[in-house]
Amino acid sequence: MLSGIIFDVDETLVYYEGYDHRKWFEELVKPELERAGIFIDYETYRKTVTGELPRTYVKNLGIDPVEMWKIIDGVNHRYRKEMLRLGKVRPFPDVDALKELRKLSLKLGAVSNATEENTRLVLSAFGLDRYFEVVIGKDYSNLDGVKPSPYLVEKALKALSLKPKEAIMVGDSIHDVLAGKRAGLRTVNVTRFGKVEGADYYVENLWELVGLVKRILGIHSP
Repeated sequence: MLSGIIFDVDETLVYYEGYDHRKWFEELVKPELERAGIFIDYETYRKTVTGELPRTYVKNLGIDPVEMWKIIDGVNHRYRKEMLRLGKVRPFPDVDALKELRKLSLKLGAVSNATEENTRLVLSAFGLDRYFEVVIGKDYSNLDGVKPSPYLVEKALKALSLKPKEAIMVGDSIHDVLAGKRAGLRTVNVTRFGKVEGADYYVENLWELVGLVKRILGIHSP
């Protein structure tokens, strides 16, 4: 029986207008790291974000990964606040579907590779935090536990008191699909930016997700 849904946040529920990953790193992150005596090139950083390298890989370069990621997350927090101030962080127009999912008495959780603080900052800016019983972000005690690892999804399941077979994972990226699968969940790919391989279900938007969930629950719309 489906009892809960775990959502990715960035690019699934909200998006960042004009965001350029390399520009963000080079102009905002790199100078801040260098002030702390941490020197890392963009390609190495990119690979730790995409999962090609573990987040703790930088230990091989003599860098404390916790210190590095705390600096990066601090930059991210200031960036998100500024983007919100400029109106360049926006919810997708279908996020009202979350309200409909709550009406189905489902437990909702949000899981992000960003910190919980940074994730809540964006969710609360649009009143989306009220839909989620739990918000799980990156864990500094297990930096390599970010998606596509199942670690954060498993934390969300535990916090929601759900078994894997009772929940589905919803997200836009291959990392979301892999994390959900590895945690034993059925997965839904929201194809805003194209399909990723391996999901159990595909929807174009969150209203299609509502229809899918109703079908799984055996609810027939009039």
